[in-house]
Amino acid sequence: MTVKSTARARKKAAPAVPDNLPAGSGAQPELIQLLTPEGERVEHPDYPLTTTPDELRDLYRDLVLVRRFDAEATSLQRQGELGLWASLLGQEAAQVGSGRAMRPGDYAFPTYREHGVAWCRDVDPLNLLGMFRGVNHGGWDPNEKNFHLYTIVIGAQALHATGYAMGITKDGTDDAVIAYFGDGASSQGDVSEAFTFASVYNAPVVFFCQNNQWAISEPTTTQTKIPLYRRASGFGFPGVRVDGNDVLACLAVTRWALDHARSGNGPVLVEAFTYRMGAHTTSDDPTRYRLAEETEAWRAKDPISRLKAHLDREGLADEAFFAEVEARSEELGLRVREGVRSMPDPDPTLIFDHVYAEPHTLVDEERAEYTAYAASFEGGENL
Repeated sequence: MTVKSTARARKKAAPAVPDNLPAGSGAQPELIQLLTPEGERVEHPDYPLTTTPDELRDLYRDLVLVRRFDAEATSLQRQGELGLWASLLGQEAAQVGSGRAMRPGDYAFPTYREHGVAWCRDVDPLNLLGMFRGVNHGGWDPNEKNFHLYTIVIGAQALHATGYAMGITKDGTDDAVIAYFGDGASSQGDVSEAFTFASVYNAPVVFFCQNNQWAISEPTTTQTKIPLYRRASGFGFPGVRVDGNDVLACLAVTRWALDHARSGNGPVLVEAFTYRMGAHTTSDDPTRYRLAEETEAWRAKDPISRLKAHLDREGLADEAFFAEVEARSEELGLRVREGVRSMPDPDPTLIFDHVYAEPHTLVDEERAEYTAYAASFEGGENL
């Protein structure tokens, strides 16, 4: 067989449906799935998952409340109550599934969109909103929640997570670390460096990439010619692609990955194949770079709808349960709205308080100059 005929044969043998697909293609990639979009439960030999009816109802409640909180935040930003908001709409299953897979001692390093993971780590939503309102720097104690402060620098948290994982290895604990980032961040050098260090030092860290297919206005296909999860093999550790709209698959795969890492087997890359239903942030207009048909196709794969369909199909929830969840959703929405609007503005001079651990003459002079300057304006005497 000639070289040309061999190449033709290989081309014919290639799968009809590639697993790195352009956004909106309509074809389905290969991925781990335990719950179909129609709500049918399926099994996977490598990622078994046993759940009780109560656990399934709890996951549904998480998904609904996280989405409601996110929707309220978007509305508040549109009303001028927040400076910016990064919505997670469409990615609830990836975040709740992976968040509920963590043990109490595991530590998460988020980006700026992991509101669902924050919910799973018992971070008060108002603390998140306070940061986007500009009245705090996060508002929660990372060491109390085992949930790091939000990271705005794209990809930097992957290195922070790797360093933390290397540290807990020296401590001799059986905890694990999870680092969240998006498909756009996968192109950052920080992420590549984190992969290298984690692999070489066998760090107990799971890299959880939420591939929502759009790095602002750039589709994933302009950043990589192979599926993101396959990048792990080049660094010497396993990668797996999971249906990011399937909360059960995200739970099972992340639980496996964390146990793999904590057992001394090194890092894992999990690619949650999902879709950003809304804008990148509230400063973005996704209609300028993607088609409405694409968004509608993904609406049929909605993570909440499929779990609700499963609960209905199996008779695991009744109308009273769904009414109770809706009532809690309304309560959360009200608390969020009232809480944000009643947040007091911080004292502007607080920016000088923690520049150094000890008092510093230059900072004291700058504080005095700023105070005098602010007092020169009408109402400045109230500072």
